[in-house]
Amino acid sequence: MIRPHAFTPNPETAADNTFQSSAAQRAAQAVARAAWEEVTAAAQRLQAEGIRVHLFEDTGENDTPDSVFPNNWFSTHPGGHIAIYPMYSPSRRRERRADIIEMLKREYRVQDVIDYSGLEADGLFLEGTGAMVFDHLARVAYTARSNRADPITLERFSTHFNFEPMAFDTADEAGRPIYHTNVLMCVATEFALVGFDTFTDPARAGEVRDRLTESGRDVIALDTAQIKEFAGNAIELSGRDGRVLALSQRAYDSLTPDQFRRIERSARLLPLDVSTIEMAGGSVRCMIAGIHLSARHQGPQA
Repeated sequence: MIRPHAFTPNPETAADNTFQSSAAQRAAQAVARAAWEEVTAAAQRLQAEGIRVHLFEDTGENDTPDSVFPNNWFSTHPGGHIAIYPMYSPSRRRERRADIIEMLKREYRVQDVIDYSGLEADGLFLEGTGAMVFDHLARVAYTARSNRADPITLERFSTHFNFEPMAFDTADEAGRPIYHTNVLMCVATEFALVGFDTFTDPARAGEVRDRLTESGRDVIALDTAQIKEFAGNAIELSGRDGRVLALSQRAYDSLTPDQFRRIERSARLLPLDVSTIEMAGGSVRCMIAGIHLSARHQGPQA
């Protein structure tokens, strides 16, 4: 996780991220302080659950307003693999940090780092686990097509990391593609949350539903209103007492009693207050870059 010291909704990403909202009515210093406090509290809640958290600081010196969302620029994978991604917005390219990769090499067993960031010069982008939602068990990379998820880069990544790409088209109420897959989809161990109403092709939506069902998961549909509340932007984590589903308070409040019941068959819900950070168009899932590497030393795993 990244704790930002100069957080603000990024005007550079607002054109295609319709989940963003303006902070115009709040002083910049107050917004930045609130975001800092939200990340601090979220990290403490996760640690209290027995989840190992690596918390890095971003002082804002490099003008990185979206640094609180590290899952977009790198991902980690079993077997010791790391991917570094090409980012659509120039300001987001400055978020990549060698010190984070070096920490992973020190603390975990890393075999290789594949860096796709050079594809930015060719206008080819793939924003990590924002653009792709992984089914690690069935080896499927679910991907909503957008200018942040180029099909060439997706194919290249999928070949290197042994995923089957499963792409689909989406649209919001204004007909614009959803900017990131992870705001409409969460794949956990025994269930999946999916905003099927955003799919433009009902047949493709059915194929995605069938594929998730075949993997043995309970497929829980989210409606458009719940997607707007970031109910799809959740992440399953391994805690001291079992699996937890981390999501925002706003997302938690949007769930129905039936959805609560189905989720809590296999994971305990863990709501976090990140209302300031959500102004930037992302929520709890975007704030966490999961670690799927083997630790060099014994201890709790992230």
